[in-house]
Amino acid sequence: MSPNAFYNDYDTEPYGEGRPSDYRTPFQVDRDRIIHSSAFRKLQSKTQVYLSGEYDFYRTRLTHSIEVAQIGRSICNYLKTSSPHLSDDFFIDADLVEACCLSHDLGHPPFGHGGERALHRQFRSCGGFEGNAQTLRLIAETLYQSSNKLSGMSPTRAFIDGVLKYKSLFSELDNPSNHFIYDFQSVCRDFVHQADALLVGSPELNAFAKLSSIECQVMDWSDDTAYCINDIVDGVRAGFLTLERLEAWAASEGLDAETQPLFDRFVTDIRRDRLEAIFSRKIGLFIEACSLLPVSNSLSSHTNRYAFALSIDSEAKRLAGFYKKVAVDLIFKSAPLQQMEFKGDRILESIFSAVRDCYLESDQSGVSILPDAVSKMILQAEDMDSKWITARDYMASLSDGQALRIYKRLFDPEYGLIVDLE
Repeated sequence: MSPNAFYNDYDTEPYGEGRPSDYRTPFQVDRDRIIHSSAFRKLQSKTQVYLSGEYDFYRTRLTHSIEVAQIGRSICNYLKTSSPHLSDDFFIDADLVEACCLSHDLGHPPFGHGGERALHRQFRSCGGFEGNAQTLRLIAETLYQSSNKLSGMSPTRAFIDGVLKYKSLFSELDNPSNHFIYDFQSVCRDFVHQADALLVGSPELNAFAKLSSIECQVMDWSDDTAYCINDIVDGVRAGFLTLERLEAWAASEGLDAETQPLFDRFVTDIRRDRLEAIFSRKIGLFIEACSLLPVSNSLSSHTNRYAFALSIDSEAKRLAGFYKKVAVDLIFKSAPLQQMEFKGDRILESIFSAVRDCYLESDQSGVSILPDAVSKMILQAEDMDSKWITARDYMASLSDGQALRIYKRLFDPEYGLIVDLE
């Protein structure tokens, strides 16, 4: 492959154990290891908006992640041909961006954002729960399990940095509900930025907490594009976004002069009954809304990955904001989805109470309700914090279906599938 002057050996250095050389680039290895992981496959049974498995055509975390990855690659390809700052031997690596996009929801728990809030409440005493932090936990420390031993995937420095939307530690924020990484993950953050700190003469590695690499920015806009457009399409197909409800919503909102044309066009699109084709073209518009803007910050003179910001056309940002608001007001706040979030919260709360009683309290019951490997890791953990972290890893790893079956085995007296050992 042709050399890419955008990156250097520092960017491709692996975290943890080294890697054997093969025909792939380091970033292709990152992507391939994600695709072939069980954590990635589990996303097919984790809620995106609607409970996974409820209907076959709704998006799950897996299909959403694949769509985000396609958009991310397309943005890289578009920028390579359209930006005056890039060239054939100086470009944003599409394999790296694809790996970041495929991984961006890897650490999310069952039952969507409601499940994330439930786990954050249950595990606040050991640093809370955050989906982005859990993604980092997986790729750096726990993606592989063999003989009761956990290990990460030896991710490259640039890949770790690309999935780190948030770099502040839990303890560095004032009672955060999200947007943090776990305190023990400071070693990963140090690994990402330790050479940067030496280059800029700063001993404080958290000085870079508010900076995002260009790959992370591309991943973030790809995510926004996928969910603000595709959640709308699913919402119409599911019957949440009907013309009657939209018109009632618009009347109650009192749309301003900028929003009214967006609403009128949206209603026209629905009436044309070709929503998927129409909105697929909008994805292309959101990709073409991207451009690179040279920036100056504490790292921009030392690494190309921080020398540019992803600039988004104001019209595309305004349209994305409109779709997000419609989705939140008419889909996410609807009674059926709020009921599902409530149920998911109660299921996870009940499973957690059983895990706590059997493994985490000082007077443990001696009852082993978790898979043998997980039970062994909790019981052999060096200290109580490690026990809680292992329990958090396990609960976050569950798919919607696994959580439902565990709940039924524990609390439904008529459920007796003892051969379903998950």
